[in-house]
Amino acid sequence: MKKKNLANFMQTRTGFFILLVLLFVLKYIFAAYHDFNLGISDPYQHIIMWLSPLGTAILLLSIGFYFPKPIVSYWVMLLMDFANTCLLFANILYYREFSDFITVKTITNAGKVAPGLGKSAVSLLQPSDILLWLDLILVIALLVTHKLKIDQKSYGLLTPFTITSFGFFVLALNIFLAESSRPRLLRNTFDRAYVVKYLGLDTYTVYDGIKNEQTEQVNRNANAADLNKILNFTKKNKIPANANYFGKEKGKNVIVIHLESFQQFLIGLKVNGKEVTPFLNSIYHDKHTISFDNFYHQVGIGRTSDAENMLETGTYGIADGSLFTALGGSNTFQAAPQILHEHGNYTSAVFHGNVGTFWNRDEVYKNLGYNYFFDQNYFSTDKDDKKEYGVKDKLLFAESIKYLERMQQPFYTKFITVTNHTPFSMDNQDLDPHFQTTDTSDKTINNYFETAHYLDESIREFFAYLKKSGLAKNTMVVIYGDHYGLTNSENQTLAPIVGESSDTWSSYNDTQMQRVPFMIHAPNLKGKINHEVAGEIDVLPTLMHLLGISNKHYVQFGSDLLSRQYRPWIVFRNGTIVSQKYVIIGAKGKKGLVYDRKTGKQIINFTKQEKEEIADLAKKAKQSLKYSDLLNNHNLLRFYTPKGFKPVNPNQFDYLTNFQQMEKIQNKLKKKSTALINVHHGSTTKLYKTDAPELKGRDEEITEIPESVRGNHLTEKKNKSSKNKKKAYNK
Repeated sequence: MKKKNLANFMQTRTGFFILLVLLFVLKYIFAAYHDFNLGISDPYQHIIMWLSPLGTAILLLSIGFYFPKPIVSYWVMLLMDFANTCLLFANILYYREFSDFITVKTITNAGKVAPGLGKSAVSLLQPSDILLWLDLILVIALLVTHKLKIDQKSYGLLTPFTITSFGFFVLALNIFLAESSRPRLLRNTFDRAYVVKYLGLDTYTVYDGIKNEQTEQVNRNANAADLNKILNFTKKNKIPANANYFGKEKGKNVIVIHLESFQQFLIGLKVNGKEVTPFLNSIYHDKHTISFDNFYHQVGIGRTSDAENMLETGTYGIADGSLFTALGGSNTFQAAPQILHEHGNYTSAVFHGNVGTFWNRDEVYKNLGYNYFFDQNYFSTDKDDKKEYGVKDKLLFAESIKYLERMQQPFYTKFITVTNHTPFSMDNQDLDPHFQTTDTSDKTINNYFETAHYLDESIREFFAYLKKSGLAKNTMVVIYGDHYGLTNSENQTLAPIVGESSDTWSSYNDTQMQRVPFMIHAPNLKGKINHEVAGEIDVLPTLMHLLGISNKHYVQFGSDLLSRQYRPWIVFRNGTIVSQKYVIIGAKGKKGLVYDRKTGKQIINFTKQEKEEIADLAKKAKQSLKYSDLLNNHNLLRFYTPKGFKPVNPNQFDYLTNFQQMEKIQNKLKKKSTALINVHHGSTTKLYKTDAPELKGRDEEITEIPESVRGNHLTEKKNKSSKNKKKAYNK
């Protein structure tokens, strides 16, 4: 009887609708597990992902109910199901090629690339793809053979309205559950995979379309008068370079080492009688290092991407998300890679062992002017070689050498480390048996010292290579911490370890914990420790002047830290201000919390001079953030090109063929090639020594180019062991 009732129900229009919805949800879930790598890590995320296609599928297919003619109603539902399946299938093929999801901008530009796809698109097909279309084929066959009959009943408007309302309810529930698992998901979108994981492909596509239209609308509303205000503001705040430092490092290689979540208090800190970061301590105090002990990060919601943006462009991150993900794919920049290319013929590259789409880097780096981006595709892929956020630091440095030595000099490169990232977890094999961490009640704190110690060891190995290979002689190494690692909630437990009292810990101490290391190391620099307040916004003008490049005509909101006229104050993205005299918390001037920066005592009663100084700082801080946001949100740099600068053409870059491009340049230049491998008359990879247990007995990971890279088959490398994908290349 139940089977008969079910069979009868399937002959109704409602039954047909439910059948299509369920079949689509099932194939979507299949694709999510089989074709996409969504990083689903707990049961709650699995449930959210299962729910994510349901609401939008109901909404789309319910459109068919609004057509009174039965045959039209059925075919509209099938058409909606077909369109949704096409979107799913297109994303599957795109993901197989690029490990990313299709954006609306990609769809609108599809006509420009479709003619060149040809056989490559066909090669992406897999036998399992038939499962995505099997349900539609069977349902249409059942309709044609009248096994499924067209329900002739009239449903009016109440039924379709009820179904649509239920679809909106399911969608709202999905968004609520997603926000509970990942707060501010749509405001702080650092990876498209996160939106797809939590909200599904349909919602992601709509969201991306809205975001794209908002960007276009902002660009259409751009005002030249706003640009003039910004130019006047930045010009007024420009300061001259220090003649003793200007051009001191002209023509030198530049290596920027990005210390993930690394805070200043780690420098010089001992735990159980052992230095946490002995090598970085030695570099910090080296006779050829200019170090800063009151250097603050200034990141906002964009975290690491905000730090990168400030160092590369000299502008702040945006207030309500990540500039990289919200604007970086379409904005015009005047960034370090292109500036150095135009003024010093520099070659540029980023080495980062995570997926290229994280923080939208694969698009943003092209707009910044980076020639090469070596993401996880260029490194070993064995399971033990990675942690949560990519290839372990020791492996990142070791395996980058085979690419670094092929870059034409001078080069500007950035190494983004990841092991010292929350939750600061380490494999037992990577722990130093001679270093014993703390034993606090907070596991995060205990882990933090272990990952920081590991990061320190990886940099020691990299510096040893620089010295052996000869690169150290003509390279300026810049080392900085991108942002805090331990949060304010952990600071009171941390207090005794850093020589403070948890009983007297205040907002002042929380602010001081936002200090991160900043060091500039080069053989011809006279080392010193600078005690003035400084921040990430000041790095680009400082490096430009050291390299002999004037920043006079560039739109930058920081100042040269080595200038005799440097004014020591900075503003955080949340409005907190730090100067030589004050810590002003709350973006409210004297109405907020104000501390004496040197004593840490709160100022309650202000003198007339203090009121004026605080008001002046608050005004400048507000203007800096306001004009930077105006510049970036309206993409105003597309209207302004500084003298001697050529805007970036992002279409010239292809990060899937980095190795082939370098080989082509080497072959073209022949004896004129300045790549280290040519200058050294052979590979330098064997000079690199590491104690990473993962690479024991696997020297080919350091010395040999992976077949997937050498043969330009990067997409074939995904999910395959690099052990079986190596082929000797270096002779």
